[in-house]
Amino acid sequence: MKKLLLGTIFLALVIAIPIPTLAGVNIGVGISLPPIVFAAPPPVVVMPDTDDVYFVPDIDVDLFFWNGWWWRPYEGGWYRSNYYDRGWAYYNNVPTFYFDVDPGWRGYYRDRNWYGHQWDYDRISNQQLQQNWNSWHNNRYWESQRTWGVQSYQPRPQQQRQQLRQQRQQQYQQQYQGKSQLQQSQGQVQQPKEKSQLQQSQGQVQQRKVKSQHQQSQGQVQQRKVKSQQHQQSQGQSQQNQVKSQHQQSQGQVQQNQNSQGKHEGGNTGHSK
Repeated sequence: MKKLLLGTIFLALVIAIPIPTLAGVNIGVGISLPPIVFAAPPPVVVMPDTDDVYFVPDIDVDLFFWNGWWWRPYEGGWYRSNYYDRGWAYYNNVPTFYFDVDPGWRGYYRDRNWYGHQWDYDRISNQQLQQNWNSWHNNRYWESQRTWGVQSYQPRPQQQRQQLRQQRQQQYQQQYQGKSQLQQSQGQVQQPKEKSQLQQSQGQVQQRKVKSQHQQSQGQVQQRKVKSQQHQQSQGQSQQNQVKSQHQQSQGQVQQNQNSQGKHEGGNTGHSK
């Protein structure tokens, strides 16, 4: 019964979560990216010739909204979040919407001109976006009713859009893979560098250890040398004291002999008188 319940829950999760979403994401919730500071939730502008891709205008960082997610490229990788300013998770691929993004869109936005047509874009508040993005997408509101705000503009034929999409897909994926390989190469270079620094540090420790042992050895030799000199000096002084003592004893015996002889001679003189 327990196995049946677990199987039912797993099946429900598989049905509820789209497989492409699971395949494209490398789970990493809460990744810290350099913050983009906004005084208020930022407005967005819908980009022409796309499947409802919105971008945040007037900032130097690429920040997009598409299919209910905020998207942000950073250092060769892509990240997405439910929020525009936090909660980023690593996305292990180039998102498909980006293949529709024209590489010159910033210049077109600045000039208010999209391929020779005046571009009267609307700034869409965050509240309007969250309330309407899904219905706008389902009704193809921006393409069919508003032509994305571009005056007298006819959307490109589907075949032309598909060709452009394939070209950008190859271009953007090559850029992504190139940056990814460069980062891996830099990481490999950094690891040997750190290893070399570790080896140098270990070598310095070893040198200090050998030097310390050498100094200790020299100190012990010096101590033994001093001790030997002190011992030799002590023996020399003892030898000198012994010789001196013997000399004094010898002088004493000579003096005694002289005194004894003097007495003997004095006795002999008196007797002869």
